[in-house]
Amino acid sequence: MRAVFSFPVAVGSILAWLVHQKAEAGVGDPDIWWHLENARLLVTTHHLPRFDTFSYTTLGHPWMDHEWLSEVAYYLAWRALGLTGVYLLFIVLLEIILLGIFYRCYKSSANPRGVWGSFLVSVFCVFLAAVSFGPRTLLFGWVWLIILLLVLDRFRARGEAPLWVIPLVFCLWVNSHGSWLIGMVVFGMIIASGLVEGNWGRVYAVRWSPRQLRQLLATLGASVAALFVNPFGYHLVFYPFDLAFRQKLTVNNIEEWASVDFHTARGKVVMVMLVGILLGALLSRYRWELGQLGLALLAVYAGATYVRFLFLAAILVAPLLASFLSFLPAYRPALDKPWLNAVVMAGIAAIAVAFFPSRQELEKSVADRFPAVALAYLKTHELPGNTFNHYMWGGYLVWKGAGMKTFVDSRSDIYEYSGVLQDYVDAITMKDSLKVLDKYRIHWVLFPPQEALSYLLEHNSNWKVVYNDHVAEIFERVGPTPAETPVAPVTATGQPASQPKAYQ
Repeated sequence: MRAVFSFPVAVGSILAWLVHQKAEAGVGDPDIWWHLENARLLVTTHHLPRFDTFSYTTLGHPWMDHEWLSEVAYYLAWRALGLTGVYLLFIVLLEIILLGIFYRCYKSSANPRGVWGSFLVSVFCVFLAAVSFGPRTLLFGWVWLIILLLVLDRFRARGEAPLWVIPLVFCLWVNSHGSWLIGMVVFGMIIASGLVEGNWGRVYAVRWSPRQLRQLLATLGASVAALFVNPFGYHLVFYPFDLAFRQKLTVNNIEEWASVDFHTARGKVVMVMLVGILLGALLSRYRWELGQLGLALLAVYAGATYVRFLFLAAILVAPLLASFLSFLPAYRPALDKPWLNAVVMAGIAAIAVAFFPSRQELEKSVADRFPAVALAYLKTHELPGNTFNHYMWGGYLVWKGAGMKTFVDSRSDIYEYSGVLQDYVDAITMKDSLKVLDKYRIHWVLFPPQEALSYLLEHNSNWKVVYNDHVAEIFERVGPTPAETPVAPVTATGQPASQPKAYQ
């Protein structure tokens, strides 16, 4: 019982509250809506979607739901508590990850009881990881990564650990999110770092014993085999490589795939991390284990190259940063006051419950980001013809639109394969905007009022504004609609006239 109310656990509860506060009261990730719709279809039909049924531009095209398992988790949370359930699951996942970071820092610190250094680094990681805050399937990937690292940390420290957990983690991971490939790279780097032994200045390596190496290689082989335990076979395993080498338009145009801009607040946080690593390496007597050095280099490269991977950088670099703070006062269990820690933990829990966002607050945060009122207008007026919608709103229209077919949503892969994403980018960047609208026989446009395309249509005599609020505007074509062949021919029942071969 004393361990339950120890000072490190009390500090961890404070960290959990900070995570809760930084996350804010919102479920504004644009992907969550089509994730929920995918899971709803799976739960109600007992079949995974293998064709696109959401849009009229790619209707009937083969599509692989590569994050189906994490989608089901969010959907079950929604079924239980609505938006509150989705938000609660997101917060729980986030706090598991950040508390995992805190625990790894605490256990691997040069000061074995460096609570304060671990806490300060974990708080810093909250700001570094904020790029991924939201009800995202990626959070499941980082949970699996934390578990992988905890098992490997124990194996390196003690020479034994429950390695059987790792293949199970990869089986869950490949069905949850494509970031499993990062986990495999991390696993491979840790194994490789123990293939040599030596000292090179302040870098050292300890060779695995023959028994340990056999165990790790067997676990690696079982983990690779576990990747193929999925409903899509090798297609799902290949998907991260498809994203890296085929989906160039997605990587070049989606904000979270951009490099860090050091002029922004986020860039300055990254700069603090880089300066911290540099000063720690120069001023401390810290000796770098070869595997840890490799992971630090991977973290810096990935986080600086793609904003999306700043959360990964936080996970991998945190124990190193905590080690540089070993000069801070150590935690002494003999001086611990369990009753005071219990009061702190109870107070944090009470504050968290009191300030947990209500359903109304969550709905308001959604209405501030998505065209909730404009969609009600569309439903009321039953507007005929094709609609051109904002990329970030497509998933919301899929989930809330009661069968409404969209132009595009944030499933960028299928739209890049079909060329629709390139047309969308051309339209919003004023490159043949009107030509694209004519090509798809667009009769209505649903877009934010401050966008360049909205300004163009406001000043074009062939379009008029029929609805507007602070979130969205609806434009109607008043000129003749070009008589071109529909992009995706459909039957009278709304089904595609022909279907290409699906993922088996």
